[in-house]
Amino acid sequence: MSPFAVKAIQLLMSLSLLIILHELGHFIPARLFKTRVEKFFLFFDVKFALFKKKIGETTYGIGWLPLGGYVKISGMIDESMDKEQMLQPPKPWEFRSKPAWQRLIIMLGGVTFNLILGFLIYMMILFVWGKYTLATENLPMGVEPSPVVKQLGFEMGDQILTVNGEVLDNVLDINKYFFLRNVSNVTVKRQNGSTTRLTIPDDIGSKMFESGEMVPFSPVIPAILDSIIPGSPASNIGLQSNDEILKINETQINNWTEFKNNMTNESRLISLVYKRDGRIDSLNIKTSPDGTLGIYPKIDSFSFELENLSLGESISEGFDYGYWTLHDYVAQFKYIFTTKGAKQLGGFGAIGNMFPGQWNWKGFWSSTALISIILAFMNILPIPALDGGHVMFLFYEILTGRKPNDKFMEYAQMFGFFLLIALVLFANGNDLFRWLFS
Repeated sequence: MSPFAVKAIQLLMSLSLLIILHELGHFIPARLFKTRVEKFFLFFDVKFALFKKKIGETTYGIGWLPLGGYVKISGMIDESMDKEQMLQPPKPWEFRSKPAWQRLIIMLGGVTFNLILGFLIYMMILFVWGKYTLATENLPMGVEPSPVVKQLGFEMGDQILTVNGEVLDNVLDINKYFFLRNVSNVTVKRQNGSTTRLTIPDDIGSKMFESGEMVPFSPVIPAILDSIIPGSPASNIGLQSNDEILKINETQINNWTEFKNNMTNESRLISLVYKRDGRIDSLNIKTSPDGTLGIYPKIDSFSFELENLSLGESISEGFDYGYWTLHDYVAQFKYIFTTKGAKQLGGFGAIGNMFPGQWNWKGFWSSTALISIILAFMNILPIPALDGGHVMFLFYEILTGRKPNDKFMEYAQMFGFFLLIALVLFANGNDLFRWLFS
């Protein structure tokens, strides 16, 4: 099965699960408060449904348009735009007849279910598969700072000891910390053995984003060859996998970055000193027209360690992981409201690419947990037609004692609906543009 098909199947399975549980979040409190639910649908049944069956007062079904799902609650202005029902006198079983606090619980139910599900999945993942850690000592050559963070005082080969005074489970998590969290200081160990504490400005994330430096720190890797492109200059001269480059034209080479910095973008003859099986040798080699040799570095010079967690540890760390996942997703919105950030918005294609190209249960559940938390946040945004829009008007009613009139709610619902359609088209348009021109 092709990677595209595997991703598509996982996306459909994940969205189906999340939609059903989200709508259950509305359905269950509605029924607890004796509010009639007329429809419960997975996907939208525009004009017709693939399947439907009425049980009691509720029609359950599957629509043909996989853009979401819905529950139709009696006496509520929603995406169904059922104006005729709203012209009739309120009935005791209708949404509009219930106290504001009950209506608020009903509207918050979907978001609550999505949040709980995301947190529970993370707890399950940690309990079943454990977590991978990367300690500073497992990066013996340290990290390489990008140009922007180098201006803060970071140097090639620095070892990250603490961030805000804390030791990271995965030292490379410092990358997302710089973008999405409030980092005030970083303590590093220099190559000479000294320790230095560097102060980090509040706007470092914005500076990196605008410069295009999406990875402020990358592991320093040795100049050891991993693979050789057949027919390349390196292949023709006899270089082999595991050869370590020591010098280029008498310049000492300590890592792969120094090797790249000593190469040019034009063809030339260079002298190369390398080590193979403990023996040092040299050769002269002419680079290709673009200045390359046709070699790739060995990037497995460091390794993650698997740590198994108890049930209690999984619950605690899963909750913490879920909280920071939500925090980081909300934090990234400051980048979305820029021209560059808007271009990175994605639709179903971007969501589908979150899943692995080969079937992997851990990858499936990890992506499902993330999407569940994203859906919770997106749905609580104060946009009419979303749960957050209804919550916003309910808070207004609770605070003022006045309910917005039905005509206003109809117009607000229509505005929100068209706004969402525009966002969906824009996001999926970005996917199409990237697919066509990337």
